Amino acid sequence: MIETLKVWTAEHRDPVDAFLRRCFAENRVLLLQSDLCRVLDALVAESASALAGTPLQRAVQRFQEGVFQRPWAYFALREGAGRWQYVRMHQEQLVPETVSVSEFLASKEQVVKPPADGESVLEIDFEPFGRHVPRLQETRSIGQGVLHLNRHLASAMFTRPEVGHVRMLNFLRKHTIDGRHLMLAPRIRDVAALRDALRQALAHVDTLDPATPWAAIAEPLGALGFEPGWGATAERVSETMGMLVDILEAPSPGVLEAFLARIPMISRLLILSPHGYFGQDDVLGRPDTGGQVVYILDQVRALEHEMRERMAVQGVHVDPRIIVVTRLIPDSEGTTCNQPLEKIQGTDHACIVRVPFHHPNGEIVRQWVSRFEIWPYLESFAVHVEREALAQLGGRPDLIIGNYSDGNLVASLLSERLGVTQCNIAHALEQTKYLHSALYWEDNDPTYHFACQYTADLIGMNRADFIITSTYQEIAGTPQSIGQYESYRAYTLPGLYRVVNGIDLFDPKFNIVSPGADADIYFPYTDTSRRLHSLMPEIERLLYAPDPGVPHRGRFDDPDRPLIFTMARLDRIKNLSGLTEWFGASERLAGMANLLVIGGHVDAAASSDEEEKSEIARMHALMDGAGLDGRMRWLGARLDKNLAGELYRHVADRRGIFVQPALFEAFGLTLIEAMASGLPVFATRYGGPLEIIQNGISGFHIDPNDGAAAADAIADFLEQCAADPARWQRISEGALARVAARYTWRLYAERMMTLSRIYGFWKFVSDLEREEAARYLQLFHHLQYRPLARAIGGG
Repeated sequence: MIETLKVWTAEHRDPVDAFLRRCFAENRVLLLQSDLCRVLDALVAESASALAGTPLQRAVQRFQEGVFQRPWAYFALREGAGRWQYVRMHQEQLVPETVSVSEFLASKEQVVKPPADGESVLEIDFEPFGRHVPRLQETRSIGQGVLHLNRHLASAMFTRPEVGHVRMLNFLRKHTIDGRHLMLAPRIRDVAALRDALRQALAHVDTLDPATPWAAIAEPLGALGFEPGWGATAERVSETMGMLVDILEAPSPGVLEAFLARIPMISRLLILSPHGYFGQDDVLGRPDTGGQVVYILDQVRALEHEMRERMAVQGVHVDPRIIVVTRLIPDSEGTTCNQPLEKIQGTDHACIVRVPFHHPNGEIVRQWVSRFEIWPYLESFAVHVEREALAQLGGRPDLIIGNYSDGNLVASLLSERLGVTQCNIAHALEQTKYLHSALYWEDNDPTYHFACQYTADLIGMNRADFIITSTYQEIAGTPQSIGQYESYRAYTLPGLYRVVNGIDLFDPKFNIVSPGADADIYFPYTDTSRRLHSLMPEIERLLYAPDPGVPHRGRFDDPDRPLIFTMARLDRIKNLSGLTEWFGASERLAGMANLLVIGGHVDAAASSDEEEKSEIARMHALMDGAGLDGRMRWLGARLDKNLAGELYRHVADRRGIFVQPALFEAFGLTLIEAMASGLPVFATRYGGPLEIIQNGISGFHIDPNDGAAAADAIADFLEQCAADPARWQRISEGALARVAARYTWRLYAERMMTLSRIYGFWKFVSDLEREEAARYLQLFHHLQYRPLARAIGGG
């Protein structure tokens, strides 16, 4: 594209000159994609569309940002997800020149904190450590890493069987549970012996009744060197052994995945989620406490069931153990977050284990700590977690799952020390939420400490064996916007370091595995036999009584209007105040519906979070300014799951809608909950909802930056439904169908357990090739992360 632009520019200097002049005339050093397109659109209009479709327009539409320091203009050109080029143009020469990512980042550093003369800048580059990694090639394949990895592993076994077969043999001999060998006994010492044993075992098993239990064949197969784990019945044993024979003969990706998925290697699971108030009751809506808690608790229930089933069907009878480790908060404000141990409801052997933070003098930190202030405590926390996890699990975990930046960092520390497969789940990465937060890290440091967090993110994502995301966008964005992980590909923290290759989107470690909603809680409003009718008096009071029994503001003067419902934490990104503003500014919408907002505190004095306090003040100002007290009710309540589920269904009974107005939403569990209940939904087009919703079929996309258009879209829909009730019904049915097909915890757990086995095998066969990267990450941790964390203080 740059070469095409160069050729075109040589013959069309005038429009290029006009474009650059207007960009410089903005008198801003940094221009965003929207700014650059606005400047060019004005030129296109003035040229009577003569510039439409030209190489200049095509290039500008792909410029993500521009840096303007006379006489040079620098641009970051994104040709597609993970595919970037950098170009500069001199204001007078007007010749596009390709530059390196390092030079482009240096141009940005000049804006904020130029290096002193002769001073070098530390550059972070992870690309050399990916030499052994089988990269994906196509953008559409991003997030399907396991498919590519299976092909690579099968191909390697086929082309180098003398290596691949030995690795498989050694892998099968390493598994034990409670000191008992699984799969293969150590006495099977080579591949020839394994082949011979397989032939004899299959000859025996194939003569038996397919339903013959393992106990009846354990002795003859044990004499051949086979331990439990091949199957609970003769039929299952024959299938599993047949797969291994096929792999040794002519491996295929499908057979390799199916075989690895059967190995009973995951019975002890450690999940990490340090920040916030992690509990099962009365925590949602507290600072830093929202969808991630719901996600993990539902995840645990689904994984325990899947782990038990997989072990049983392979003939291994053991109770899986799952622990979720979080922070113990002594001053827990009436929650259970001060309890060291709490059984997870709906499970048999899963629990929350809480480990306190410690001050340097050894004293326990008693109060809640913001997720932005958590960093100084995490290294010592990891040490205490290791000791507690080993005690609770009765040995090393088989898999460690980190959550968010802090949990992923702790997972990295423990995975390194214990030699355990590590899975990362980001939930939300902050770089795409806060504009230029890396570039202006020093300005943000007193409040957010982004430099420390982004350093931890780089460590976590490069240390992880595999990474789970809920959507494609989370990794690679859209054609118009970059993905959350993509924002870590190249950036600069002026005065600290410059990242020229932070993460590779084409690494096969990325996999999309979408969560679901708890089907026992969030089910269709039409399923009257399962509905919790006893909760209706409480819901009626919350919504319609003069005193709802919780902190509140507002009422519904006309309660018969349809409800516009939203529920989230009260922070800037969740944008509940934005929805309130849209509603108040639209006479049409406010005249036909009532707005129900559940989130945060209503009284700023009750909050300890500065961002929430700011949003509380804004909410009150908006309600005052638009006179919304008779058309809106704002509840400062935290609903338990049963009550929330029945509330969704009540809104559906009233033919209302659910709105998710976030400026950005990584996934959107409340969206899945609402859709699973049969509610039509309107949700932000930035983030996961763009993939979850099929626009016009299972819901609608809205742009939170254009509140007037969003309000009009909601009003249009409500008017259409009033004229044609079948319109509401069609969208409701579309929402239910979408969730059933794509977003269930059963599908999630099945995929997660398969991935853990395949990446466990990949870790085993590639560990020697990872040593260089491990050393690099260790240096990065000690020389960059640790000083930044200690500078925050507290830990």
